[in-house]
Amino acid sequence: MIQNDYLKVAKRTIKMESEAVALLEQRIGNEFTEACKLIINCSGRVIVTGMGKSGHIGRKIAATFASTGTPAFFVHPGEASHGDIGMITKKDVVLALSNSGTTAEVVTLLPQIKRLGVPLICMTGDQISTLARAAEVHLDVRVNSEACPLGLAPTTSTTVTLVMGDALAIALLEARGFTAEDFAFSHPGGALGQKLLLKVRDIMHSGENLPRVNINQPLKEALLEMSKKGFGMTTVVKDTGKLFGVFTDGDLRRAINEDKNVKSILLSEVTKSGCKSIHQDALAAEALKIIEDLKITTLVIENSDHEPVGILHLHDILKAGVV
Repeated sequence: MIQNDYLKVAKRTIKMESEAVALLEQRIGNEFTEACKLIINCSGRVIVTGMGKSGHIGRKIAATFASTGTPAFFVHPGEASHGDIGMITKKDVVLALSNSGTTAEVVTLLPQIKRLGVPLICMTGDQISTLARAAEVHLDVRVNSEACPLGLAPTTSTTVTLVMGDALAIALLEARGFTAEDFAFSHPGGALGQKLLLKVRDIMHSGENLPRVNINQPLKEALLEMSKKGFGMTTVVKDTGKLFGVFTDGDLRRAINEDKNVKSILLSEVTKSGCKSIHQDALAAEALKIIEDLKITTLVIENSDHEPVGILHLHDILKAGVV
């Protein structure tokens, strides 16, 4: 094969699999809703099982469930027949994967599953298969053909099954009201954990490092505070200590362009009310999104009484590894 042949095959594979996923979207219906209801009402776990390539996909689906608020784990059907069936309780739901719907190791488990009275959801490519007929809910993941030219290696079928699993996981995530902070507790390690667990208060500049002036002070006092703290801005507070707004280098330039007497003018004459801020208990990742969306470099941090308690610079977020 020459280079163009490799690319031709790659593009053909991608096209076949994307078309199969598009057909899945058109086919999905009420049975998907029923599957979600069975899982959301389950007081136990989702037990995912599958053999061969379906087993590999099943492991990924179980992992996605577990990290998005739906307790789940994978049980190998071969091991289940030799004792691991004891991992399944009457409070659980079983999600079985088999493209043919007749995989012997999975079908063998049906009597035990029925004896336990555990609801069975299956994903197969044959809605009249043994597994599909035994299930309370059958999710149709059939494909017209595999990307493999021999029609043997599971390719398109495993992609479609994985997409169906992701669809279930995300539907359940939204139904549970699962938040970014909930997600963080499942991912405490590495860069992801740093991004999700780090709070604004952990990296903000506070105390003596916080630039702060009163709205009734002269503008020149703001300039001194800005020079001293080095952020190119200062928070401006009311007499009550609550946040009024901010005064920045840009505000200073505008005052000069308007021929304001910067030596005598009061901040109240050149400071606009209101500014974008975030609570000190918010995630640093949320602060980063605000900074990126507004295309600013510095964000004011406030407490529950709307008093400024800190300043967060883009560099602080990047330095903390929240990217």
